[in-house]
Amino acid sequence: MGEVQVPADMHYGAQTQRAVDNFPISGLRFPREMIKALGMVKLAAARANGELGLLEMRLEGAIAAAATEVVTGQWDGHFPVDVFQTGSGTSTNMNVNEVIANRASELLGGRPGRKSPVHPNDHVNMGQSSNDVFPSALHIAAMMMIREQLAPALRTLEAALGGKAKDFNDIVKIGRTHLMDATPVRLGQEFSGYASMVGRGLDRLRAVEPFLCELPLGGTAVGTGLNTHPDFGSLAAAKLRTMTDIPFTEAANHMEAQGARDAVVAASGSLKGLAVSLMKIANDIRWLGSGPRCGLAELYIQPVQPGSSIMPGKVNPVIPEVVCQVAAQVIGNDAAITVAGQSGTLELNAMMPVMAHNLLQSIRLLAAASKVFAEKCIADLNANEERCHEYGEKSLAMIAVLVPAVGYDRASEIAAEAYVSGKTLRQVLVEKKIVPEEKIPDLLDIWKMTEPGVRRVP
Repeated sequence: MGEVQVPADMHYGAQTQRAVDNFPISGLRFPREMIKALGMVKLAAARANGELGLLEMRLEGAIAAAATEVVTGQWDGHFPVDVFQTGSGTSTNMNVNEVIANRASELLGGRPGRKSPVHPNDHVNMGQSSNDVFPSALHIAAMMMIREQLAPALRTLEAALGGKAKDFNDIVKIGRTHLMDATPVRLGQEFSGYASMVGRGLDRLRAVEPFLCELPLGGTAVGTGLNTHPDFGSLAAAKLRTMTDIPFTEAANHMEAQGARDAVVAASGSLKGLAVSLMKIANDIRWLGSGPRCGLAELYIQPVQPGSSIMPGKVNPVIPEVVCQVAAQVIGNDAAITVAGQSGTLELNAMMPVMAHNLLQSIRLLAAASKVFAEKCIADLNANEERCHEYGEKSLAMIAVLVPAVGYDRASEIAAEAYVSGKTLRQVLVEKKIVPEEKIPDLLDIWKMTEPGVRRVP
């Protein structure tokens, strides 16, 4: 393929440079978590091969030391390959192999670029293929990010919403369906639903973790394990399990583990579900906080910055808006992952890099947005109790409590009369003597309407 010029101050080699030259596509690079996971795979592989007697001790030690430096971020500036590259992630795998080999050679007194005494393929990539290394690293990175970033952020948001559910439990308001008045609810009940949405979303994400914990390592090129020790996959997975305290195991079926990326598709689907939940919650809060004078104004959203360059004093719900934008991005990421996931051909999926980029971005975005939502919006939310009571008193939907006594058609007539006359239901019931006046306060007790099973037929 001819000569290629590699910068003298870089620890990568010719294969990396060719990828840089061939893929000037997006300027996007894999995140720190993916590089860390790849370093961990190489560290585990070196230890496993050493333990199996396949890699001499001095090479194992040097590779392990260099891989550890990759794990800790010492060489992050030496991974320049674009996300959009060869579909197996071979360019990135070789980038890691070359950096670790050159650094390990340095540690043993050699010079970078000589492939001696440590060779990127023969030693660093021993018993491996890009086809099992790259998806394994993706699973590792995703699991670490879920456990270290996303799950804690979701628990924080769930707790914040649950706290508001308790704070708002005594505030009765009108419910709304189709954006029209419906029977009453308590503001706390609405927020308990939001908290449950986040909690159940986290549960659904945890349900796919066992599949992400299966690693393709040991399958090499096509899942048959050619050119690797039969114990390599399980031993490397055990070492990764010890490193991360995450229950990684060798894949139960290497043909599935390399020919398909179903675990990634499933994880992305769970992330999309969380995004949909967060968008619903954020949009509800925007509606409930709309105003301050000409909207629903049942919530006070604390201002965090001026909202308009032309309208002085205007304050916008910027945190919920950020959450909605993040949700839209995650949904889009999932669409790309879905297409990529179904594009696997025979023994290999050749769209893994874009899947990796999108999945890890979705995890990071959801984690950051959930944390900001909890801390900068939910924590400081207050209720406008006067407005909630006012809407409740004006609502015509409460007529539903009369249906068991007077029938649907008569109740509709009463509601229509109240609407046309501009009177409240309470006033119409008194004037028309539809029920005994002394029963009206109990009948139109909107608190009781929010307690299933408590409402009794008059």
